[in-house]
Amino acid sequence: MFSTSASSRSICDLSGAIAVPCRFLSSLILVISSTIVAPLQAGTASPELTLSSTSGESIPLSGFCGPKNVLLACFPLAFTSSCTSELCAFSHDFDDFTAAELQVLPISVDAVPSLKEFRSRSVVEVLLLSDFKREASAAFGVLRADTIFSNRAYVLIDKTGAIAWSDVEATPGTTRENADTLDAIRAIAV
Repeated sequence: MFSTSASSRSICDLSGAIAVPCRFLSSLILVISSTIVAPLQAGTASPELTLSSTSGESIPLSGFCGPKNVLLACFPLAFTSSCTSELCAFSHDFDDFTAAELQVLPISVDAVPSLKEFRSRSVVEVLLLSDFKREASAAFGVLRADTIFSNRAYVLIDKTGAIAWSDVEATPGTTRENADTLDAIRAIAV
């Protein structure tokens, strides 16, 4: 059992009802950061994951093997200016991605209700996936240890379920133009 003495309490006290010991939070952060791996490279099999979506369905990534290539677009957090711009651009360029035989699946660590509200307010047409447990971000090697949310990253999973291309931005606020992403994908001819 964790001690809840005044010296071990965090400043996170939910209206006095719950005091979370700092040692527990520190241990949780250490466990998460110790499981972070380097971004997966081309030729690597995509991790088998199922994520909750804004449609209310659980979406297995393996369900996309065969019919289309899948572009996973990991974004840090809903309701931020960079993420809003990026996801609106995916909606705007939806036909270009469809013509390239790509299914775009944006993923963030936000909970499904937050993503539903974000999708509604921002008029985002593409389905959004929740990585609330951070399993996908960790598996793809894009979970940031310092903030415990995903870095902005793009991962192309080909029709066989292998990673064909990926790009991880230097900072979460950096975004890639969709035309650049499509050009990079066309260059590898998946």
